[in-house]
Amino acid sequence: MDQVTFRSDTVLSDVHLLFPNARHLMTRLNAVGQPVFISRFNILRDSEGAGEAGDGASTADAGDDPGDDAGAVRGGEEEAQRGRRKERGTQISASLDEDGDLDVMRRPTNPTAQEPGVATRHAICPIVLTQGGGAPADAEEEEEPGEGEELRADVLIIEHTMATPMEDVGKQPILFQGATVLELGAGTGITSIVAATLAKRVYCTDVGQDLLSMCQRNVTLNRHLLDPADKVRIRELDWLGDEFSTETGTEFSWTEEEVADLHDNATLLLAADVCYDDELTNAFFRTIYRLTSHFRHPSTIYLSIEKRLNFTLRHMDVSCEAYDHFCRCLDDLGDMADGRTRFTVERVAPQFPQFFYYERIEQLELWKVTASPL
Repeated sequence: MDQVTFRSDTVLSDVHLLFPNARHLMTRLNAVGQPVFISRFNILRDSEGAGEAGDGASTADAGDDPGDDAGAVRGGEEEAQRGRRKERGTQISASLDEDGDLDVMRRPTNPTAQEPGVATRHAICPIVLTQGGGAPADAEEEEEPGEGEELRADVLIIEHTMATPMEDVGKQPILFQGATVLELGAGTGITSIVAATLAKRVYCTDVGQDLLSMCQRNVTLNRHLLDPADKVRIRELDWLGDEFSTETGTEFSWTEEEVADLHDNATLLLAADVCYDDELTNAFFRTIYRLTSHFRHPSTIYLSIEKRLNFTLRHMDVSCEAYDHFCRCLDDLGDMADGRTRFTVERVAPQFPQFFYYERIEQLELWKVTASPL
């Protein structure tokens, strides 16, 4: 299921890139026919040795001892996976041609040239043999998370797709204690769910019915971590629009009470890896300005961004155009003098406890923006 051809305007799932060779259980197909997978994340508690995340350093690399707890966690998971494969008698083998070379199945360049009876699908999705009528054989061996097993308080369960089309696409825990939080561009909702373990209320926002439905599903999967269980509200927030969607009868629309609660009580805004397109980046910063201008209290915005390195024909060199545009927008926000709100911008050094194992890239940055009403 992981062998798939992607288009150039596709954003790959961080989960699949972090564990490219891991077994991802496909649970269902979403409304547009994409496979939906489920993965679990262990929360590294203080007693388990939450590491210090340095510049580009992962939890496993934080200490000099290669046998630190975070490495042991991942090593234990990999060992458990090997054990499960051995118990089931699974053999991993490559297909070789008559000369002993690796035989790679290639996608036909002409869809009409496929074998008769083989369904064609858009290149962004893998071919799924059954839809609605059955699941892959491996999936039948595992139960739905939460059924027949005890839910652990240190395990986060997240549904995600393998990739997302481009168009769809905290420093200290005490900051979240009892706070009203807004996440922009939530994606799977994992950031909102983690924030909700401490916050009073979290508004988890994005656009698209299917994406918001997956967020709602992930909140339901992790209700054992939330008290009360309804503290996360999944709502639509389109950066290209000027108003909250308050249409009555729409599943993810806002109520007037929720809009008032956000304006009166929100103090923290979160956004993770949402600036990769200049137009959307502009819309994102306009949304930040519009929202904070209506907040009653000073607010803090935490932005994480990946410096995506791309070779461009225009520069004939490796550049980070999306990141450069993001930095220009940050500078413009910090220099703004509208007489209503003062913005201060600073980059946060990643010298704080890390509670999730993540080592995909080194080019990750965390920025802090403070909005203070004048």
